[in-house]
Amino acid sequence: MKKIEHTVKANTILMDFLLEAFDYSRSKIKGLLKRGQVYVDGQSISQFNHPLTAGQVVAISKEQIKLAKLKGLTILYEDDDCLVVNKASGLLTIQTNKQLKELTAHRQLSEYLQQKDPRARIFIVHRLDRDTSGVLVFAKHERAKKILQSNWKERVSERRYVALVEGVVKQDEARLENYLGESKTHRMFTTKNKAEGIYATLHYQVKQRGKNMSILHVQLETGRKNQIRVQLSAAGHPIVGDKKYGAKTNPIKRLGLHAETITFLHPTTEKVLSFQAPVPKSFMVM
Repeated sequence: MKKIEHTVKANTILMDFLLEAFDYSRSKIKGLLKRGQVYVDGQSISQFNHPLTAGQVVAISKEQIKLAKLKGLTILYEDDDCLVVNKASGLLTIQTNKQLKELTAHRQLSEYLQQKDPRARIFIVHRLDRDTSGVLVFAKHERAKKILQSNWKERVSERRYVALVEGVVKQDEARLENYLGESKTHRMFTTKNKAEGIYATLHYQVKQRGKNMSILHVQLETGRKNQIRVQLSAAGHPIVGDKKYGAKTNPIKRLGLHAETITFLHPTTEKVLSFQAPVPKSFMVM
C-alpha cells in the first residue's frame, strides 16, 4: 500500500497537521478521513480532531479502505469516544444466547471499527427494542461507557420518541405514571402496587389525529423495558403493530415506534450533543 508519510514535530490535532504538512484542501482532507485513508502510527483514523503528539507518524494512503456496508444502520456521528447511529426496525441491538449467529447492531459496529483497527471495541450504552427504530448511542471504550451509564439520567436531557397509536387520543398532552412489573413470560404489565413493579413515567403530546389513529411525541422520563409500549397500551392506545401489547392493526407492517431525538453530555468534552433520526415516511399513513 503506497503511503505519503510525515512525522509530527509538536503536539497538535490531526486536521491542523494535515493542512500544514500536505498540500490538500480542507474538503479533500475530510474526504480522505471519511474513506479511511489517513493513518496515525499505522492505525486508520477518521476523526479530524484526533490529538497528535510529537514523534507520531502520520501517513496518507493512496488506496481507500473498503469497509463492509452496514445493514439497517446509518452512522450519524463518530469520534474517539462515542458512536451514534440510526437503527432500522427489525434489527436487534445486541445478541442474547438465543441469537448467537444473528446480525446485530453491536456485531456490525464491532466489525466496522475492527476493519480500521483490529484492537477496537464497541460498548452498549442503552438499547432499543428490536422493532423500534431510531437513535442509538454506543461507547468506543470502557471509560466512556462507564461515564455515560453511571449518570445516564443526569447526562441525558432529552429522549423523544414518535409513536403511531391506535385510536383518537383526546387529551392534547398528558403525563402517564405507573409501576411496571414483569410476568414469568417476560411480558411487562402496569400495576398500582409498588411492591410488584418499578416506577415509570413519560409525557406525551398529540401531533396529529386521524380517523382511527394518532401521532404522538413522547418524552421518556424513565427508561424501563417496553415502557412506552406498555404505558400507552394501558392508557387505551396501543402502538400500531404491537400485537404483544394489544394492538389490533398493523397498517405500516412494523411497530409504530421511533426514537427520534437524543440529547446528552459528551463523556469527555462535556459538550451538549443532540441527534435526530428522520421519522420513517410510513408513519404518515393518516
